[in-house]
Amino acid sequence: MATLADSFLADLDELSDNDADLVGEDNDVEAGNMDEDVDGDLADIEALNYDDLDSVSKLQKTQRFNDIMQKVENALEKGSDVQDHGMVLEDDPEYQLIVNCNALSVDIENEIIIIHNFIRDKYRLKFPELESLVHHPIDYARVVKKIGNEMDLTLVDMEGLIPAAIRMVISVTASTTSGKPLPEEVLQKTIDACNRALALDSAKKKVLDFVETRMGYIAPNLSAIVGSAVAAKLMGTAGGLTALAKMPACNVQLLGAKKKNLAGFSTATSQFRVGYIEQTEVFQSTPPSLRMRAGRLLAAKSTLAARVDSTRGDPSGNTGRTLREEIHKKIEKWQEPPPAKQPKPLPVPDSEPKKKRGGRRLRKMKERYAITDMRKLANRMQFGVPEESSLGDGLGEGYGMLGQAGNGKLRVSIGQSKLAAKVAKKFKVKNYGSSGATSGLTSSLAFTPVQGIELTNPQAHAHQLGSGTQSTYFSENGTFSKIKRT
Repeated sequence: MATLADSFLADLDELSDNDADLVGEDNDVEAGNMDEDVDGDLADIEALNYDDLDSVSKLQKTQRFNDIMQKVENALEKGSDVQDHGMVLEDDPEYQLIVNCNALSVDIENEIIIIHNFIRDKYRLKFPELESLVHHPIDYARVVKKIGNEMDLTLVDMEGLIPAAIRMVISVTASTTSGKPLPEEVLQKTIDACNRALALDSAKKKVLDFVETRMGYIAPNLSAIVGSAVAAKLMGTAGGLTALAKMPACNVQLLGAKKKNLAGFSTATSQFRVGYIEQTEVFQSTPPSLRMRAGRLLAAKSTLAARVDSTRGDPSGNTGRTLREEIHKKIEKWQEPPPAKQPKPLPVPDSEPKKKRGGRRLRKMKERYAITDMRKLANRMQFGVPEESSLGDGLGEGYGMLGQAGNGKLRVSIGQSKLAAKVAKKFKVKNYGSSGATSGLTSSLAFTPVQGIELTNPQAHAHQLGSGTQSTYFSENGTFSKIKRT
């Protein structure tokens, strides 16, 4: 018979065997799932082949792209005769086509950027410095298509593709580049990608042309301010009229702005970042010193006009024309010269003496600053009589009529004024002695004719003097006695 311990050990063995089986089954399942995931990822990577242009760029082969482009071409052939049938703007098929065109233009922009990255990756082996010199995707595609595998860029005519300064920098950089010619197959794929990017850019221009012809009906107020062409570009870049109306004015000003590459040249003459707003007639007619303010003003008014058009607030476009007049008036006001400074006339002189307050304060002031008789005589001179001076012979300070005969006064002395007397009396009364009770000149020693030196109490003596009495010390028959005198 098995003991209790043996039964417990048997149960533990069974549990361990079951766990091992379960773990083995789980490992088999996970291994199978991992194999399936790896196979799926490898399949996706193989499907996404970056060497194949069709696997990277797929917009031109979509049905949506072809349908919208077909409708745009048909509408451009018919013309721009658009009439308002009184229906809601969102229900109008023409407006729906314009909205689709705006969305398609955004997709085309994204597709061009994808193709641009494909071209850069392929052409980097040939000319790695080119992507830092030419930033715009379409310009980069044109330059790559024009250069090809040519190593000597002096034989390549890039006139009209890029500015002259950038052409010069590209030529100098190409002479020192470390790139090598591309294989024929890679070069062909790069040229095909350039052609596809240029074709997408041409399709985008058609879409914008169609939207421009319909802007007078879709956004009449916005078109009245910036023009139909710029309004179409703003709507296309923003993603529609509603998106443009929700956008702040500071972002509207930067729509369509390109990163400018000066290629080492000075930034003193470089223009600030302005997008499609700089293509408007108002902006171009503004002096360069005021174009920054004009761009901000145009962006703000364009945002207001877009909000009016998005709600169909004024289909006639009067609001846009009114805003345009306000813009013109403000720019003209900025150009006006400042008003001339008017000469300020001098005040009329006062012929009458000013009234001054009287009273004790004024009398004291006059007494304090009054001229003395001595000064009056010193300031006065007698005709035909030379005055005496401090140094003699007319040198030094003159005495005027002081001390001269015939002035009516024998002697002139400086008399003390009442104010000076009052101040002197005040200082005399005030005690300026030491901090003790007695004066600093008092002493406790008294000299007598008989005994010589005698000790006395100076405080008692001062107290007797203060009480109005006077004591006299004298000696008779060798003794002292004190007599009080009242």
